[in-house]
Amino acid sequence: MNSSTVFPDNKGSIDVQLTPDEALALTGVEFNGNHKIKTEAQRKIRSAFEKTFDFNAPAR
Repeated sequence: MNSSTVFPDNKGSIDVQLTPDEALALTGVEFNGNHKIKTEAQRKIRSAFEKTFDFNAPAR
């Protein structure tokens, strides 16, 4: 992957709305082989990062 990321001084926060099951899935809890719960949580976090940080900006 040839992209650089500019983080605004690593300050601030990112807010992500997760269900309790999604939060547990990110800690490693498995739900009878239902990987969709963890995948959805990861998608929400990735989306929040993409909305917050500019992944196409030149590196500092």
